[in-house]
Amino acid sequence: MLASRQIFNACQRRAFSASARQASKVTVLGCAGGIGQPLSLLMKLNPRVTQLALYDIKGGPGVAADLSHINTKSVVTGHQPDANGLKEALTNAEIVLIPAGVPRKPGMTRDDLFNTNASIVRDLAKACANTAPNANILVISNPVNSTVPICAEIFKSKGVYNPKRLFGVTTLDVVRASRFISQHKGTDPADENITVIGGHSGATIVPLLSQSGHSLSGKDLDDFIYRVQFGGDEVVKAKDGAGSATLSMAMAGARFAESLLKAAQGQKGVIEPTFVDSPLYKDQGIDFFSSKVELGPSGVKKIHEVGKITPEEQKLLDVALGDLKKNIAKGVEFVKQNP
Repeated sequence: MLASRQIFNACQRRAFSASARQASKVTVLGCAGGIGQPLSLLMKLNPRVTQLALYDIKGGPGVAADLSHINTKSVVTGHQPDANGLKEALTNAEIVLIPAGVPRKPGMTRDDLFNTNASIVRDLAKACANTAPNANILVISNPVNSTVPICAEIFKSKGVYNPKRLFGVTTLDVVRASRFISQHKGTDPADENITVIGGHSGATIVPLLSQSGHSLSGKDLDDFIYRVQFGGDEVVKAKDGAGSATLSMAMAGARFAESLLKAAQGQKGVIEPTFVDSPLYKDQGIDFFSSKVELGPSGVKKIHEVGKITPEEQKLLDVALGDLKKNIAKGVEFVKQNP
């Protein structure tokens, strides 16, 4: 028992650095789902979190009761739609994580999820705009390339849009790329940090292996790119209808939230890839793009340029930009048609 506790404490220290220096309320919208539950667990283990508010249309109080028994300092509350539950969950939130929605099933693309998840994200974005307009909004619900623009349009309609506070969580693409290259090269994946740009679905995901110090060629390169772009399909198929990439996505969402908390609490040089309102390709009509972003106390501090890439990576980027433009437009049009 003692040994297992020591291992747990060591893992906890490695996963989340230093204890909090200020009060930080984190809210998870969709806490009872496949991503929401492990994500909520990871946020409960994060010493930077002092309040953890968990909301779902059903099951929020149960998840909260379960997590509240864990011996970390954060206070956990559970909320449902009744009795102003959503408003209470969002009040004074610093970070709002949105994993709510339905998961992919075999044969489904992220785009197939659009009609259901678009409505869910729209309604949650309205609540965020009304109650927590200054919170950092972290969108996990797919298709991220479209749900982030939906959030932006809702916040604009309420007159509270701050592009520095809205993020599409693309961290899983970097996590996957780092793991997959380590398998090729026999390195420690924790030491790898592959730059991934573009968006968060299929061909919009562009790993920039040339910037990592590694090189692959031929079939090895093609297989690596395909696996990074379509790693989610690998998990959907393996789960055989029982869900999608929930555990790895929860880890990626927790990592990004931790980075925002570190930056908010004064740590310098915190850089994460994320899908944000970006100037990089606005001249091509693409208002959102994922690239390396330096985070600060006010959210986005600096959006990094893509940098030098190979001709092959440029071809991938050209395809990604074409798809991204359509994905973004789809989200914007949805709000126009379904305000």
